[in-house]
Amino acid sequence: MLLSQIRTPSGDLKVIAREGTEAFELRGAESVYALALDCARDGEKIADRIGRLGFGSAVDLAKAYEEGRLAPPILHPDPAHLHLTGTGLTHLGSASTRDAMHQKTMKADEATLTDSMRMFRMGVEGGKPATGKPGVQPEWFYKGNGTMVAAPGAALSSPAFADDGGEEPEIAGIYVIGDDGTPFRVGFALANEFSDHVMERVNYLYLAHSKLRPASFGPEILVGDLPRDVRGTSRIRRGGETIFEKPFLSGETNMSHTIANLEHHHFKYGVFRQPGDVHVHMFGTATLSFADGVRTEPGDVFEIESAAFGMPLRNGYAVTELPARDDVVRVNAL
Repeated sequence: MLLSQIRTPSGDLKVIAREGTEAFELRGAESVYALALDCARDGEKIADRIGRLGFGSAVDLAKAYEEGRLAPPILHPDPAHLHLTGTGLTHLGSASTRDAMHQKTMKADEATLTDSMRMFRMGVEGGKPATGKPGVQPEWFYKGNGTMVAAPGAALSSPAFADDGGEEPEIAGIYVIGDDGTPFRVGFALANEFSDHVMERVNYLYLAHSKLRPASFGPEILVGDLPRDVRGTSRIRRGGETIFEKPFLSGETNMSHTIANLEHHHFKYGVFRQPGDVHVHMFGTATLSFADGVRTEPGDVFEIESAAFGMPLRNGYAVTELPARDDVVRVNAL
């Protein structure tokens, strides 16, 4: 089952559910957020709740996408309570991509391994622990809150002081936190973990800066388990021409960590178990156009697709005008 949200012409939010090609409004649900929290409180599976609520009018999702009416598939009423986070070096092949990006080579000697290769090796050796046991922790990063979410079809806006803006095709886990602090997974979605790879390449310690950029996810949430072998395509279009296209792999078959281990190492922190919060946690990638020498330009369109997740995630690339690159943000004393 796939869940999404659209805006009506009057601006109201509607929850849309579909299995197969037919999509319908869900009766009695004001938002995916409210639906998920109600299920968490009642101990009911989302699919079962949807079956009880029933469906209303049919919806043409493709047309809504073209009209710019697709909303992110989950939002929080207060954007400060939606957290965008992620992990890196979690996919088989991701270390070689990162090392290529940093223009370093892998050495067999532990003393000469890059930090990226060390982190990757740790994941390969200890990222898939026995059930119920914690494994090695992954690289982790913070992207921002709900103010940084771009809707499917909207532009990913890079700040004027950025050095670059590039796509990262990923799978994200979508979560709400129950009243007692228990994390509940709503499902999984495609995500574009938009980052500044030129800044990151200057020095790996700039990784935190490079990640403070908008992200997009959706358009639909896959309710249920993540397929073990996810296959998709990442592409960039410029002026109607495809300038980059490459497959990406995800799912535990193609990862050095289990999803459960990545979830544990995020939600082990109490700050991420605050009742009512929403988390969009991205699980990493091994495919970057930047690593293949592509330099994006404003006006480019990123497209990430995988059949299991419904409609493709499509976003343009834009650059904000303010603050300008050389503007100094001044702080006033009280």
